[in-house]
Amino acid sequence: MKSEINVTFGNRTYKTPVIIGTEGEHAVDIRKLRSETGFITYDEGYANTGSCESAITFIDGEKGILRFRGYPIEELAERSNFIESAYLVIYGDLPKMGELEDFRNRILLNSGIHEALRSIVAGFPPSAHPMAALSAMLNALGCYYPELSSNDRQQGIANFDHTATVLISKVRALAAMSHRYRTGLPVVYPRRGFNYCENFLHMMFSYPGEDIQVHPDIAKALDTLLLLHIDHEQNCSTSTVRMVGSGGANLFTSVSAGVCALWGPRHGGANQAVIEMLTEINERGESVENFVEKVKKGECRLMGFGHRVYKNYDPRAKVLSRQAEKIVSAMGAKEADDPLLVTARKLEEIALNDDYFKSRNLYPNVDFYSGIILRELGIPVDMFPVIFAMGRMPGWIAQWREMAMAPSGGKIYRPRQIYVGENERHFVPLTERE
Repeated sequence: MKSEINVTFGNRTYKTPVIIGTEGEHAVDIRKLRSETGFITYDEGYANTGSCESAITFIDGEKGILRFRGYPIEELAERSNFIESAYLVIYGDLPKMGELEDFRNRILLNSGIHEALRSIVAGFPPSAHPMAALSAMLNALGCYYPELSSNDRQQGIANFDHTATVLISKVRALAAMSHRYRTGLPVVYPRRGFNYCENFLHMMFSYPGEDIQVHPDIAKALDTLLLLHIDHEQNCSTSTVRMVGSGGANLFTSVSAGVCALWGPRHGGANQAVIEMLTEINERGESVENFVEKVKKGECRLMGFGHRVYKNYDPRAKVLSRQAEKIVSAMGAKEADDPLLVTARKLEEIALNDDYFKSRNLYPNVDFYSGIILRELGIPVDMFPVIFAMGRMPGWIAQWREMAMAPSGGKIYRPRQIYVGENERHFVPLTERE
């Protein structure tokens, strides 16, 4: 039986259809609301608004559930890897052996950078933020692939497989290259025999003729971090990618816009804020207990806790908490040797057992431990959101593809507003204005 909800406007009743998702989510379909009633809805921040139907990611914030294409994030983090999960998110199913091998090879073969593009990277001053450079370079990258960066939607879909692997491969190379230039080091090229994360660390930290040896646990920690960030439903940057793409923009331009959206401290820069918070606590010699009391009084902010979606423990944070311990051990140290990690563990312990935080659903989120892991890897703090962008790239690609391949072709995003400005006024000559 078709479900409907009746909405009454004065003496008139409007019947709105109800859409039910595969996990039992209910949505009121208001697509004809304005044309039939003259009304629109008001939802600042779109917290209660569904902008699309998507088969990519499912989140239940109340229960702390995150699934990619139906697979629990915990299973993927334990048994899969970034490249395999990227294929899953983009194409909808786990790859067969031949499909995965072909996907990996295409990523490896596309890892080189056109020499002319290097001059663009070198043109940024060393003080340039790496996110600004990454966004600009992704947009410029499309210029070197005119057959892939056409705004013709059918051509974009036809060339999608090639474009996807170009972006997943080159975002890593561009990130490493920009780091090398800004630190005055020569560019290091990817190497056969290294997996995706080993190659990234190699391109970031090796010297010519002196390749670093990447510990398996270190590469696994970075791989897991990227995997956990692949997609997260219609967040700020993902919605930006879909919005830009809805206007017919190609995939290069759309993901470049996604990088800009991710740059903000309330989105991709949140893990940087966690490190800054932990560093300040240690530098002041302040006890964690005292810091927590100041948080309760509103005298300072607790970073890395709470989430707009999750009202329970962020499932990604649980996975990264274990990876943080492994990466410290892989570097031949103990957690007690890292003052920031010690402070983080103490802060988590207090918060999880304090009614003030529990009553407000303030549990650790993915940013709480991701910053610690990246710091242990030697990644500069301002590069943290760049790593986030690398992880999120397959999700942006999948979301663009889903929108582009929708039977309707997808509608252009065009939110409405409630106008609260002046009523009609008439122009007054400058000499007559008081």
